[in-house]
Order: sequence, then C-alpha cells, then structure tokens
Amino acid sequence: MTFTRQTVITVTLCSGLGLLLASPLWAWDGIVEKQTFEMDSYTTQGGETIPNVTVGWEAYGKLNDARDNVILITHFFSGTSHAAGRHETDGQPTGYWDAIIGPGKPLDTDEYYIISSDTLVNLGANDPSVTTTGPASINPDTGEPWGMDFPVVTIRDFVEVQRELLESQGIESLHAVMGASMGALQAIEWASAYPDRVERLISVIGGGVADPWLLATLSAWAAPIRLDANWNEGDYYDGEPPTDGLKEALKLVTLNANHWQWANETFNRDWADEARDPAQDLNARYAIEQTLDDVAAARAATSDANHLLYLVRANQTFMAGHGDSLEAGLAAIEAPTLMLYSENDLVFAPQGVRRTAELIEADGTDVTLETLEGNRGHLDGVVSIDQASDTLRAFLR
Repeated sequence: MTFTRQTVITVTLCSGLGLLLASPLWAWDGIVEKQTFEMDSYTTQGGETIPNVTVGWEAYGKLNDARDNVILITHFFSGTSHAAGRHETDGQPTGYWDAIIGPGKPLDTDEYYIISSDTLVNLGANDPSVTTTGPASINPDTGEPWGMDFPVVTIRDFVEVQRELLESQGIESLHAVMGASMGALQAIEWASAYPDRVERLISVIGGGVADPWLLATLSAWAAPIRLDANWNEGDYYDGEPPTDGLKEALKLVTLNANHWQWANETFNRDWADEARDPAQDLNARYAIEQTLDDVAAARAATSDANHLLYLVRANQTFMAGHGDSLEAGLAAIEAPTLMLYSENDLVFAPQGVRRTAELIEADGTDVTLETLEGNRGHLDGVVSIDQASDTLRAFLR
C-alpha cells in the first residue's frame, strides 16, 4: 500500500479508518456524546490523595437490565476515550477502533454496551474533547496547576478509576475488557486484579510487564522534554511551555510505533522539498523527517509535556498484578484470553508477548495467540485491527 504524506498524518493522528455500517437493529447513527465522571477524591496506589478527580468517557450501545453486556475499552498511550463513532459538533474523525465497534461489527453495539474513558494524566490535556486530571489540572489547595507536585500514578490507578466509573453505573462485571498497547496493560491489570469480574481478556500489542527494552524506549521518549529549557522542572504553566521538547518526544513516539518497512515503502529517499537537495543544503529535509515533524507538531498542540512524563512513568512501573512477581500477577488471571500482536512490533517485543501468554496459560487458563499482519509494526494493533474481526466475534461469543 502506498501512503501520501497527508495519509500518514491522518492515520497516525486518528488511528481509525472504519466506515459506519448500517444496521436494522439498534439504530445507532454513529454520533457519540462525551460525558464526565467525577470523584471527590482518589487515593493512589502510592497512598497519595488527589482531590476533585474528573475523567471523560463515552459509551456505544445499550446497557441491558442485567448489566452484564459490558465491554470496557482501555486506550493506548496517546489515545483517548474516543474509541468509536464521531462527536456531533467538533469535527473530529471517527474513533480509533471504529472498524470493529458498531452495529453489526465484531464489538456489536446491538448486543454489547461498550464503554471507554480517558485515563488520569491523559496526554491530550489541552484537547477540548479530553477530560482528565493530571499535572496540568488545578490543585485546589494552591489554586495553581499541580505541575510535578501531582502524585505519581500507575496503570493500576487507571484501572481503579475505571472501576469507580463502572460501579457508578451499577456495573459489577465485564463481558470483556480490551485494549491496545498501554490499553493492553490496563486490560491485563483488570483481569489480574479482578478475576471474578472479568469474563474475557483481549490484549492487543501489549505484554505483562515493562521489560528493559520498553523501559529504555519510554525513557527516550521523555528525554527531549527534560532537555528543553522551558520545561523548568515542570513549572512552566505561567510561562512558555516546552513545546520543542514535546514535539521531539512525540516524533519519537510516532517513529517507534511504526516499522522500518512502513518508512521505506512510504518515503523511499524523497526530499521534503523537491527544489532543496539535502546533499547541498544542511537545512533541507527528507520527506520522512518533515512528515514526522508535522505529525508531532499537530499532536503537541493538544498535549501537555508533564502529562507525557507521567504517562511514561505509569508505563515503566507496570507489572501485572502490581506486585513483586510477574508470574503471580499473570497466574491470577482466570479469564479466557485473546492476545493479538505483531511480529514487527518495535515497542513491545514479540517474545515478551509470547512469554506473557505462556505465563497466563501455565495454570490452565485458555489463551489464544494470533498475529496481525502489516507494515506498521506496533501501530498495526490499531490501524489493522479489522484483520481480527472473525476471531473477535468468535471469542466474544
């Protein structure tokens, strides 16, 4: 497949290419309303209290009377609650997994109530369609943004806030929990922490622990922000934000989420400007450089640098079960498990995904491991998810 520069930007930012399908049953027209969940306070796994926690959420389909048709979608590192459909007024594209969520689709909104929420410290803190609590939020004790005084949060904290959201709707069990990348970490943590509440686990392009490769990758993402003089140890909300560092960080995120096959097949060695030869002009760019910069600049406009740093730490500290033993954390999972992954993933090593499957399966839990094909590497778990449509349908039954 050949991608233009605009296509690359659109796919990277939107991460969803599905078209809405018509259905004669529950007549969802694809319009989704962003809603808000509030907590007076939340105590983190580290014992710190965060007052006035607010996160946004969306739902697709109808909650049945038994409240047992629920599928929770947990989003990836740069994602939001916008997993499917479209917002009526803001002109945003359809949600990133719109290809599989909707009437007649594998996650069928005629049958399931599908819910997704923004995480704490969501990257899109400056996106008007995102509602989150994090370093950019106002600390009610000071009347100023929290900055680096915000408590460190973990993947388990994301799960606990989601649990509170679900319980506020009278939901005590999940037909399934499904997420990609950082969303896979949340899904795995759900199944480990609450085995009696999760009937099925679907982990997409994620594993049971942040291994040393992922630790280093995440550290590289954070480094440009810390090197930007405007970061000022996280105290920049009254001044110039560290936009340059944030752009460079997001450029690395985009590059690592893809694969060299995509880069080589899409760009060759094309110049960004046909009139400027990089061999003759040190300031001239290659097309792939310019595209990554354009993607990063667009993403940085709605992101917050401190939030990225907090997300990095939440991912780095992840181990299934939030304990000291990966084996114990994964052994706690009782739900039949479907793991979708890419052999070309440059973020979560395929060997680590397979090892996670082995440890979940070690005590007899059913595990299905299936690969996704494509040239996008890690990102195939988002843009190529429709490959797994038949598998998803069967597994959810």
